[in-house]
Amino acid sequence: MDPGYLSSGVAMLRLTVLLPFTILAATFLFLGPFPPTASAHGFGERYDLPLPLTYFAIAGAAAVVLSFVVVGLFVRGNPARTGYPRFNLFRFTPVRIILTGPVAWALKLASVFLFFLVIATGLFGSERPVSNLTPTFVWIIWWVGMGFVVALLGNLWALVNPWKILYGLAEAIYNRFNPDWELGLGLDYPERVGVWPAVVLFFAFVWVENALPDSASPAMLAWLIISYSVLTLGGMYLFGKHRWLQRGEAFTVIYGFLSRFSVTEVRFTDKDACIERDRPEGEPGDKAAGQGCVDCYEGFEYAEEREFNLRPPAIGLHSERPLPSGLTALVLLVLATVTFDGFSDTPEWATVLGWALEQTPQLTSPYLNGLVIANTLGLALFPLAFAAIYWGFSSLMRWVVQRGGGSSPITVELMAAFVFSLVPIALAYHFAHYLGFLLIQGQLIIPLASDPFGVGADLFGTAGYRVNIAITNARFIWFFAIISIVVGHIIAVYLAHLRAASLFKNGQLALKSQLPMLVLMVIYTVVSLWIISRPITE
Repeated sequence: MDPGYLSSGVAMLRLTVLLPFTILAATFLFLGPFPPTASAHGFGERYDLPLPLTYFAIAGAAAVVLSFVVVGLFVRGNPARTGYPRFNLFRFTPVRIILTGPVAWALKLASVFLFFLVIATGLFGSERPVSNLTPTFVWIIWWVGMGFVVALLGNLWALVNPWKILYGLAEAIYNRFNPDWELGLGLDYPERVGVWPAVVLFFAFVWVENALPDSASPAMLAWLIISYSVLTLGGMYLFGKHRWLQRGEAFTVIYGFLSRFSVTEVRFTDKDACIERDRPEGEPGDKAAGQGCVDCYEGFEYAEEREFNLRPPAIGLHSERPLPSGLTALVLLVLATVTFDGFSDTPEWATVLGWALEQTPQLTSPYLNGLVIANTLGLALFPLAFAAIYWGFSSLMRWVVQRGGGSSPITVELMAAFVFSLVPIALAYHFAHYLGFLLIQGQLIIPLASDPFGVGADLFGTAGYRVNIAITNARFIWFFAIISIVVGHIIAVYLAHLRAASLFKNGQLALKSQLPMLVLMVIYTVVSLWIISRPITE
């Protein structure tokens, strides 16, 4: 395998591991004598920073800028090539048997069991959120924990999605008695709609998380799960299982593009199994040039010659295919809403909420009051603001390219071309914001495993477990957050450079085109560090 073929993956590994630690270590060495002036956000205890926040922001921005210089000077090779180092774990027969045999089936059965258990505990268990399995499992173990697993290890959701499993079981039973028929109406999905149903449903999900007053109510969550289940199973019945999962099931679409960051991929070359023709352009399932179908988990189930590969982190986000507008909007929505989730915990947003309550004293309904209105507007305005800012910098990129004598796509096409480079930033902030939440509040699953309904049971002898807040501390969370955010932005710079090199062909012009993106990423680095430095207010 030639060096050019490996250059993108090797460079990714070097940039990810070495650069941010070098920058931060140098900053601490030279600026260590300065006094602390800030406190860390996202943890229950106060932690005075060893340096003023300004210096952390400067160090983070410097790391991003230096990564831009390093990428421009040293990353070479043919950017159009999609090869990268990979290692097929299926070479080991025990691994193949475990991942495609009993362990896979055990995970599927466990997923379906937990799905029905979470609904049952929500409907019939204690109404106290801390005494009921449903809120802890939905908001901490599933939403936060699954995000970590999918982004770091691989698309576990493609295997354990309970709606996919249940519908597949129904198909198997139906086909046993009706072998010449398929379960469902098989309607043609309107391709113009694309993944916009997933966009709308994900916004509804984050609205429940951030604006609905009863978002921790077990009964409310159970009924929401039931409603979403009816919608999802109905969509699969109308348009086919895979078509709806790839377009309308919000979490299949989201976890699909987040898993491109992970260190594993599925790959096969069986053309009969590849159902990429059923996929929206640019979604998981890209065909690497002459190298098979990648990250197509649906076709992987049926393929004979298949691989489960280790690969460099984030390299799966480098795609030369145009993305649909809906997927572009969904990436921006994920980035904006996770940022709003962090900002909504700050004293500044608490001031906004207080003002909103003062302006609406007559609105006393739990579902319509100043808090709900303000949080709803915040959730709506953040994505619009992100999209407007991203459009502005993309327009500036187009101007730079044309000014340099090159040819550039229109602004909205540039937005679609580079939006996957923002995924590492969204993941970095997700990790920075939620790690403490997962480590501390996530321990509630231990006593709840013995008493999921909150009725005083002790099935496994863990009902008396008490959360150990000493498992981590604010200092660790703060430094983890810094490293996550800086590394995420460095990877984003690298991916944007790869995309520019393949889009504009001329190396010098590609580098100049990324100056606006560099400015945008530096600004967001500083803003992100400021948000996580603020004390929490809830």
